[in-house]
Amino acid sequence: MKDLIDKISELCDSFRINAQAQLVKGNKAAGLRARRVSLDLEPLLKQFRKLSLDAANPGRETPLRPRDL
Repeated sequence: MKDLIDKISELCDSFRINAQAQLVKGNKAAGLRARRVSLDLEPLLKQFRKLSLDAANPGRETPLRPRDL
C-alpha cells in the first residue's frame, strides 16, 4: 500500500505542477499533461479506496458489484 500511496503522491505533484502552468502561464501542453495525469490517478484512487476499506475491516469480504464481474 505504501507503493500505491507514493505513486498517487507523485502523480498528484505532477498534476499540480502542470495545472498551475496552464492556469498561470496559459501553457496548453501543460493542460493536456494535467488532464492525462488525472486519468491515470482515477484507477489508483479506486484501488486505494478498496485497500483502505479492506484494512479497516479485516474480516469483511468486499462484495462484488455487477460492474466488477
